Formats: sequence, C-alpha cells, structure tokens
Amino acid sequence: MSSGAKLRVDATKRVFAVLENRQSLRETPADERLSPKDRAWSQEMVLGVMRQLPILQYWLRQLLDKPLKNKQKIIESLIIVGFYQIAFSRVSTHAAVAETVEACRLLGSPGLKGLVNGVLRNFIRQELAEQRPDNVQINSGLPKWIYKKLAAQPHIELEQVIQAVSEKPPLWLRVNATKTNRDEYISRLKDTGVECSPSPNHPQGIVINKSMDVTQLPKFEEGWFAVQDGAAQLAAHFLNAQSGERILDACAAPGGKTCHILETQPKLAHCIALDSDKNRLVRVNENLDRLGLQAEVITADASQPKDWWDGNLFDRILLDAPCSATGVIRRHPDIKWLRKSQDIAVLVELQQSILSALWSTLKPGGTLLYATCSILNEENKEQIAQFLNNQKDAVLEPILENETDENPGWQIMPGEQQMDGFYYARLRKVD
Repeated sequence: MSSGAKLRVDATKRVFAVLENRQSLRETPADERLSPKDRAWSQEMVLGVMRQLPILQYWLRQLLDKPLKNKQKIIESLIIVGFYQIAFSRVSTHAAVAETVEACRLLGSPGLKGLVNGVLRNFIRQELAEQRPDNVQINSGLPKWIYKKLAAQPHIELEQVIQAVSEKPPLWLRVNATKTNRDEYISRLKDTGVECSPSPNHPQGIVINKSMDVTQLPKFEEGWFAVQDGAAQLAAHFLNAQSGERILDACAAPGGKTCHILETQPKLAHCIALDSDKNRLVRVNENLDRLGLQAEVITADASQPKDWWDGNLFDRILLDAPCSATGVIRRHPDIKWLRKSQDIAVLVELQQSILSALWSTLKPGGTLLYATCSILNEENKEQIAQFLNNQKDAVLEPILENETDENPGWQIMPGEQQMDGFYYARLRKVD
C-alpha cells in the first residue's frame, strides 16, 4: 500500500471522528507512525476540510446518488478529503484521485473503489471546484446556526468575520518576562532564520506568520516563551495584579493566563489555578514547570466554592468562562462541527452559575475579569449586562471608553489586530 494512500486514510479517519463521533482533533491526533512531514500534511488536509466543509458536502450531494450507511459511511469522508485536495490544495489531480481511490482498501471497502473513482472524476469533469452555489451560508464555511446568530447580531461586519475565520491564523508567542525580554528573544529568532515581528499592542507578544514546531525554537526547554494568541495575552494586563495580592484564575487549563499573570507580577502573595478537568490540569503543571513559575493548582468545580475555597477573599479573579469557543474557529475549525445550537443555552446558564459563585469569593473593592473566546452576544455582552443589572454591588470598570452597563466589555472579532475572537469585561465589587 502506497504511503500516499496511508496519508489519505489518516486524514479520513480524523475527519470521520469529528463528523460522526463528535471527537475533537486534539482527541484524534495524526498517526504517530507517520513522519513529521506526513503528519503535517495530514493536519493541513484535515484543518482544510473543517474550514471548507459546507461546500465540500454540497459537492458530495451533487455527485453521490444516495448516502452511504454503516461501515461504508467513512467513505463519504474519504471523498470529501479527495474533493479538498483537488479544489484547495497543491496536490496534483492525478495523485489526489489515484491515492484516494487506493485508500478504500485500507478503509475496508475495496468494493467502493469504483464509486470513489467515478465521483472524483465526475467532480473534475464537471469542474465543480469552479462552481459555487448561490447560498451565502454554504460559501461562508460556517454551520447554519452560527451563520444565523452572527448575521442577527448588530454592529458586526459579517463578511470580515467570515473572511477572518476561513484563514490560517498566525503563530503568537509570549516572551517570559522573568527569563528574558522581547527584543533579545526576537534577535535569537532572527539569528535562526525565523521571520517575526513584535506586536505593537502586546508588550511580550511576537507574531510569526508561519506555522512551525515551537519545540524546535530557541530556548523552548528553558522556558523563554509560551505559545499564546494575542487576545489571550491581554488577560493578565487587564487583570493588573499587584504585589502581595491573592489571585484566582478560574477555569485555568491549560494555564497560559495563569503563567502570564505570574510573569507580569512575580510578587503575588498567592495564586490559585482552578479547573474541573484533572487531565487538562496536567498541562497547567507542565507549563508552570517549563516556565519556572509556581501556583497552587486545584481540581474542583468553580461554581461550588464550598468544595475548594478556604474562606480567604481574593483581590482579583480571572474567570475565563467555559464557552462556545466560536472566537477561535480559525485556529480550531473542528469546533464549528462539534458545537450545536442547543449548547449555547446550557453554556450561558453555566457561565451565570460560575460568575455568581465566584463573586462571593471576591473582596469588596476587588476586580473580576470575565473572559470568553466566544463571539456570541449571549455569552458576552448580554451575560454581563444581566449580571450588572442583578448584582447591585457590581460596577463596570471599563476597558474601552465607550462601555456602558447596557453595552459592556470589549468584543474582539477574529482577525482584529491579528488576534483570535475574544471578549473581556472588567467588574469591580463596591465596598
């Protein structure tokens, strides 16, 4: 069996896992038996399919007489991978067809080789890659429910958002200020031939417009930097922790913001990183160790302080709330197909529960920074406006000049200043 067919099988299995088993791409990494180059190819194909899925499925419906069922269902994912190669990648048409057809055997369906060959050749013959339906939602690359929600939101440049989420994001680094400074690290990168630029709005931020293995960058093991998008890098600055304070980072995994808080203010009295997912907290400890930082890491439900809180009030709390993650779909496009419209109401209720519970652990005069990587109003502006209306000892501490209680916080849209989509609102507890 050719290595090309094995690559198509790897990509197909991962696409199928997302679409049919609702597994994230993090849960289904590329086969470790593949070479680093081949794993990178598989990843590029899978991410591309996730970004372009509506149009790929539209083409499939044009050419497949009836849906495949049971064990043969995975062949639909194989055909979609074939379409992506032909329409969007630099793979030669001959290789795309031949290797995709051959992959049928490894997927346990040698009898469908003729079907796959016929569908792919009809796709080429009819020049479907050059044809787009008169349907803005399909062309947007978004599921119907996300497209409709965004289209209904006021003050949104929908076309810009659609363009941004369809593009590959840049690689952002955050320099560890306890180890080095940004100018020194940029010099190190350039000495090794890495093209990069400092972000004008992020004191420790470096932007690299090319994907690469960050573990191979200078001083990775020594903890000179971490990978963190520019939007997420704003959290520590907006929180503005001070020397001697007691800080809580709730829903902290994988720990990027905890580490940044400690880097920007190394003289804290106490910093707790809290998360309900024990497995994800392993990453928090790994990041703390590599970067040379210390925090108390606790596995617990943030909405149930009675189970983990010692009664000592916090000066500042960062609540990076569980959310739809619709702001990071350019980086994790599988999110579009894992989330469902009915998930949003459940998430909104969870956010309310955590926000209310943590408010009781905050000192009078203290600050709570609410954050999500969502671009949906229900999880962001509407959530905070409702909290301000209900919680009489909460006042808005604006990040932007034009914030009001009815229009609180800063909604960062995907692509804005090269950042992911994110939302921040800063609240103060009155005495």
